[in-house]
Amino acid sequence: MTFIDSLTAALVAIRVNALRSVLTALGIIIGVAAVIIMISVGAGAQKRVDDLIQSLGSNLVIVMPGTTTSSGARGARGSRPTVTEDDAIAIQNEIPTVQVAAPSVRGSGQIIFGNQNWSSVIWGVTPEYQEARGWEIQDGRWFNQAEVRSAAKVALIGETVAEKLFGGDDPVGQLVRIKRVPFTVIGTLVPKGETPLGTDMDDTIFVPLTTAKKRIIGGRRLSGKLIGALYVKSTSAAVVNDTIRDMTNLLRQRHRIRPGQPDDFFVRNLSSILEARASSSRVMTLLLAAVASVSLLVGGIGIMNIMLVSVTERTREIGLRMAVGAKGTDILLQFLIEAVTLSLIGGLIGIALGLGGSLAIANLGSLPAIIQPASIVLAFGFAAAVGVFFGFYPARKAARLDPIDALRYE
Repeated sequence: MTFIDSLTAALVAIRVNALRSVLTALGIIIGVAAVIIMISVGAGAQKRVDDLIQSLGSNLVIVMPGTTTSSGARGARGSRPTVTEDDAIAIQNEIPTVQVAAPSVRGSGQIIFGNQNWSSVIWGVTPEYQEARGWEIQDGRWFNQAEVRSAAKVALIGETVAEKLFGGDDPVGQLVRIKRVPFTVIGTLVPKGETPLGTDMDDTIFVPLTTAKKRIIGGRRLSGKLIGALYVKSTSAAVVNDTIRDMTNLLRQRHRIRPGQPDDFFVRNLSSILEARASSSRVMTLLLAAVASVSLLVGGIGIMNIMLVSVTERTREIGLRMAVGAKGTDILLQFLIEAVTLSLIGGLIGIALGLGGSLAIANLGSLPAIIQPASIVLAFGFAAAVGVFFGFYPARKAARLDPIDALRYE
């Protein structure tokens, strides 16, 4: 009995009992589809985190004002600015693992162009901010150090602001008013999307730090060289922790904080926060994939049960085949091929459902989904292994039947 004959007999047996075969393969179908969908969603979630890290700025650390103490009373975090422009210069010059340090202040206000107006976030920054955040220019240019020193009235705007004020027109070179102060738009920014908290990063406008402090955001709270936040970019992800340690020591020294006293600033490592989120997402994906794999095992047990029933039902057929010359290995191969074929058909249907489900999730947009070819190979291979593992015992039982007893079986 050739392999083709065994395969043909297996397909005929599956077709004769079509409904039972479908119900038998249902566990395999569900398991394979679930594994593919879960791995696709996990890959999509990881991609979203990677995109967020890139949009926020890779290897980025933010230094912000901390709590201050006056007459024994501690204020709220960020209650009074404690970080200065000189701190930024010192960090960039004295810490070798720092690529760039960019001071900034933040506020909000109404932006007016012609008869259009829009309330947006206003940032006062330096040219180093572009490098720290990795924010590319879509059209025009970034302002330079000379414009920062002279408190020039120039601005760059995000995609959302450009759309709300200018529609489809070119904003570069146009005059806008920010809190009644005229500014010339010198550039537009490549869109970055949303932050992890859902804030639109493109709904923003950048002006020179000195201009913001003198004309828009300043006041006593940000007088002199005080700033609202400091964006520090490390030379690589591997030295971020070293940067945080050295930066903390330097700022404590500069702020004359004695041993045992709390810092008057705090540091946020955005990459580590997002990586922790990605790690938890990966763990959840593995957990769900493990649960989905249980369906494959359940499907395998179902295949074994049905094959045992099939062996019992076809005992006389087995005896007749042996009587006309079929060997035990032929019977073993026939039933093993039948089990594997049933498992593989279920795997193919499961792959189709898994791909369809992943595409549906991606199109709905509620969760990202990226189809991984490795997940398809893994799920299909596991389905085949289940067929071999759970089909072997019934096939061996059939191959060991005594031909005379099998022919006498009623």
